[in-house]
This record gives sequence, structure tokens and C-alpha cells, in this order.
Amino acid sequence: MKNIATLTQEAISLLKSLIETPSFSSEEDQTALLIENWFNQNEIPFNRENNNVWAFNKYFDENKPTLLLNSHHDTVKPNQAYTNDPFKAIEKDGKLFGLGSNDAGGCLVSLLATFVHFYENQNLSHNLVIVASAEEESSGKNGLNSVLKHLPELDCAIVGEPTLMQLAVAEKGLLVLDVKVKGTASHAAHQNDDNSLYKSIPVMEWFKNYKFDKISDVLGPVKMTVTQISAGKQHNVVPSECDLVVDIRVTDRYTNAEILEVVKANVNAEVTPRSMHLNASSIPVTHGLVQAGIALGRTTYGSPTLSDQSVLSCQSLKLGPGETLRSHSADEFIFINEIEEGVDLYIKILTDFFKL
Repeated sequence: MKNIATLTQEAISLLKSLIETPSFSSEEDQTALLIENWFNQNEIPFNRENNNVWAFNKYFDENKPTLLLNSHHDTVKPNQAYTNDPFKAIEKDGKLFGLGSNDAGGCLVSLLATFVHFYENQNLSHNLVIVASAEEESSGKNGLNSVLKHLPELDCAIVGEPTLMQLAVAEKGLLVLDVKVKGTASHAAHQNDDNSLYKSIPVMEWFKNYKFDKISDVLGPVKMTVTQISAGKQHNVVPSECDLVVDIRVTDRYTNAEILEVVKANVNAEVTPRSMHLNASSIPVTHGLVQAGIALGRTTYGSPTLSDQSVLSCQSLKLGPGETLRSHSADEFIFINEIEEGVDLYIKILTDFFKL
């Protein structure tokens, strides 16, 4: 078995290669090849569908529960304010710069190193499966959600996203609604008591002021925000329709379906969800993964940002090296010592978890 220091250095080298290989969502075929090569070099059989690559521990036992390790290898497009070449891995002042270094390359390579560390262990309490997934940034149909049908029932998961290796025990879901307020078209010079724009005002006021009863201990209240409005084409015509877009950040106290039901019951408009699958997620603080992290001095919190946790039905913990505020920023970077800490803490948390 390779020692942890060697695995960590190999993981950092892999991250440099990933940075220098463009992998926008749905265009991750070349980074998928790099991940394939990682498994080949470590003599680990793997599977691939589209640009998702996954593998199981050597002594997989169908009678044991299964723990998923997951992070993604796609990126957003580079911020226009970059001063560095986003596709060049630049190591400077203890930092590794490059697109995807922080979100979520550092997490992915740290989890890959962790998986290799445990791969040949015969006495794990859980099976391990690792998925290097695609299309996370776009919530695409060919991402982690498309791989789940190939996996056994999952008991729990660690999803690698930059959390400064603190324990994100809950994550808000996302529900985007298209809301169509209908009225009657007319000439602006004529009296019209069925103006769709005026009728949209109480609808927007409801979204602004409504408070859902249940408050999450970790994530707080559900947050609804009208983010777009569109109506009319010329100054002298009252439009027959006013279209709103509403962004709803859902907590672990509600399902997206429950939120949608409340909205439809309260607004005088046609309401259409863009998708229903990006649900909130959580894991009890009493869960062994969380307790193992707390024992190592990690703190718990609730995350407002979305990840591949949203497509999982099992309990899941978001945890990884790097800092979320650097994600999607110009001159994105991760500290080298954050990756070193990431591999070390992942291994320690899982070692303690497997002993429970």
C-alpha cells in the first residue's frame, strides 16, 4: 500500500493535469480520461458512462452497507476578470492556481487518494464506491443522477465540495418556478381592470412576505426571491400576460413538492416548476461520519449552496478542502496544504467511522 504522503503528492499532480485540461459541463471527456488513467495506474477496475467514472473497493460485499464518495470534475467557464491563464496550473506562495482547482478539483483528488488508501482493506464496515461525476455545475441529466441506477443502495455519502474541511450537515435545495399571471390585453388608452402587470403585484408581494412555518435548525427559513419579470412589447398595449421567475431555496424541513403545493394554493397565477429533483439534504449530527469529524475538531454548519447532494436520497455530508467563496472567482486557487489536510482528514474520519 502506498503511504499517505505519496498518495497526496500523486493527487496534487493529478489536480495540475485536470486544471490544464478544459472540462466545461458536458465537455469533460478529456478529464474523464485522466481519471481513468489514475485508476489504471493504481490497478483499480473502473466503470465509465458518458463522462462519469466510478469504482468499487476490492472486497465489495453486498451484505454490507455502502458509503459513496463523490466529487465532480466539470467546471464553469472562466470568469472574465482572470489575470492568470485559467488553464495553466500555477504554483505560487503555497497556492495552486487554475480553473477548477478549488471547485472542486482539490476535493476530487483528495477523495481519489482516500479511496486508494482504503481500496484493498478487507475489513471495512462499509463498502466504498467513488464517483467522479460530470455536469454538476449545470445540474445536467448526465451527471451523478444518471449513475445512481448502476450503484447499490447507498447508506450514506460524503460529497466533496470546498468547506474548509468543516462539516456541512445540511444543504439547501433549489426550486425554480415560472409564474405566469394572466390578464386581458387592451389599448393603453382604454379602461382595463384586468391588467396582468397590476395583477402580478400581489403575487410578487406574496412571494416577498410569505413565511413558511417550519424553520430548519441548521439552514434557517425557506427563502423565496422573485428574480425576473417580463411583460409587454410596446408602450401603448396592455399585455395579456406577465411572466415571473422565482428562485426558492428549500430547507431540510420541506420537500420541493410540499413547497410547490403551498405556492399553488396561494397565488393567482399559473405556476410551473423547471425541475423537482434538486431537493435539500441533511445528515444527523449524531451520525458516525459527523461524530468522527467533530472528534477531530471539525465544526458543523448549514450550506446555502447547491451540490450533487441534491440528487441523493441517502444521508449525506458535504466536506472538502478549499473555500466556497473562491469558487467561480477570477484567479481561482487552492492552498497546497489544504489538499494535504484534506487527504489526512478524510482518511482519519473514515478510519474512525469504520470502527463504529
